[in-house]
Amino acid sequence: MKKTLFDKVWDSHVVDSVENGPQILYIDKHLIHEVTSPQAFAELEQRNIPLFRPDQVVATADHNVPTLDQHLPIKDALSRNQVQQLTENCEKHGVTLYGLGHKYQGIVHVMAPELGITQPGMTMVCGDSHTSTHGAFGTIAFGIGTSQVAQVFASQCLLLSKPKKMRINVNGKLRKGVLPKDVILYVIAKLGTNSGTGYFAEYAGDVFENMSMEGRMTVCNMSIEMGARGGMIAPDETTFAYVKGKEFAPKGEEFEKKVAYWKTLKTDEGAAFDQEYSFDAEDIEPMVTYGTNPGMGIKINGQIPELDDISFEKSLQYMGFRKGESLLGKPINYVFIGSCTNSRIEDFRVAADYIKGKQKAANVNALIVPGSQQVARQIEEEGLRQVFEEAGFVLRQPGCSACLAMNDDKIPEGEYCVSTSNRNFEGRQGQGARTILASPLIAAATAVKGAIATPYEEEVAELV
Repeated sequence: MKKTLFDKVWDSHVVDSVENGPQILYIDKHLIHEVTSPQAFAELEQRNIPLFRPDQVVATADHNVPTLDQHLPIKDALSRNQVQQLTENCEKHGVTLYGLGHKYQGIVHVMAPELGITQPGMTMVCGDSHTSTHGAFGTIAFGIGTSQVAQVFASQCLLLSKPKKMRINVNGKLRKGVLPKDVILYVIAKLGTNSGTGYFAEYAGDVFENMSMEGRMTVCNMSIEMGARGGMIAPDETTFAYVKGKEFAPKGEEFEKKVAYWKTLKTDEGAAFDQEYSFDAEDIEPMVTYGTNPGMGIKINGQIPELDDISFEKSLQYMGFRKGESLLGKPINYVFIGSCTNSRIEDFRVAADYIKGKQKAANVNALIVPGSQQVARQIEEEGLRQVFEEAGFVLRQPGCSACLAMNDDKIPEGEYCVSTSNRNFEGRQGQGARTILASPLIAAATAVKGAIATPYEEEVAELV
């Protein structure tokens, strides 16, 4: 029987099946952070259940952490308590923790891949919806709820119904200045935020094959934003080269054995999908969102559509936009380059290449937040800090930061923020804040111009 990439990984992890019902799926790696793990640890203790495979659990602090003065005690009492609870729980149960001050600390979906914890063919879960990021490695990775976090703690397994399979093909040559973020925003705008419900998506075609691992992670990260359980890209030479030499990756002969297996993880010719879509790369342009879900996106030189729908109109009212309006030239006072979607070194290189020799507009507050301590060190070593600071950008310490209003980096009420994060829901970046999702390149150009801007033609030609 011909199998898809998803079938191959899923089927190899099935421990048992309920007749005509769900399956018990073994989980290779369980990632945790300070927000969704305390209740799960508490449930284990209440039921007197030991942690089954502490060696397969990796923890970090990311959502609640401040991005200034991380060497000092956290000021916010709730955040401080959550981080402290994580520390105590990990010590008690023998879980590896990369907490504040550790050289590997960072956003969970940034630090795990860069350490080689994420590897092809795995099943991975985390109490965080953007766990789909790790699917870039040919991994079945998805977010779980707190009760499921406890289930994995207790058994290293989950009881699940196998999702349906979707393939999204994008072929052709991307235009200058079109980044992976634009590709996934385009796909979600075309298909809608419910199109992936009940599915696991595989991204295929030469556009994804030609992407770096950072780019693939950006795409898979936002699979959840079209309702999919997760997204995957078949591992290839780009994947193997990225994993090789990482701190926790296999070494020597063991690595070669793994690669031999990883090469089998691709969809068989003629394997069936439940749903399939195809797009032409040349139709994709830099994207921005105009509404309050990631599917409300337009090409940067386009206009907001004219739809008659109550929720659509409510969204425009919240954002302060009108039907038929162009967003080019819209004044912006806040720019955020960071989050688990776009806080890897490649993202900051692209932004720095554009910013170099320029100055941010006087009206703009521009935040640069690396996704991990390792990325922060790369920014220093490559001289990018100087580029950002000379241009008037503020470089912070690693964390989820202004992606979500769970820490100090909030956007004021009524203000617009061009953000490289993944969600633009009402209040996502702070009560009353208005989020416009975009690529690091559009965010950088916007910061320099003081309004939504495109860095087209001669500037872009040097970058892509």
